[in-house]
Amino acid sequence: MRQINDAHVAEPGLAVVEVAAADDRTAFALQEILATRWATATADRTTRVPGQPDVRLRCHLDLRQELGT
Repeated sequence: MRQINDAHVAEPGLAVVEVAAADDRTAFALQEILATRWATATADRTTRVPGQPDVRLRCHLDLRQELGT
């Protein structure tokens, strides 16, 4: 994965979440849960590191913009 850009965490309430999961389905399920609660820049694919069994997914959250409870 690319390095986290300082702009993504430049203000209080901004966060970068990196998920490590056994499979795509699990990673996207977690991203969907986060997106139902906060404004989220979602990822459309996961990444794999050769030789590693897991997948990675990164999404960006704006915790200042709560969408639901």
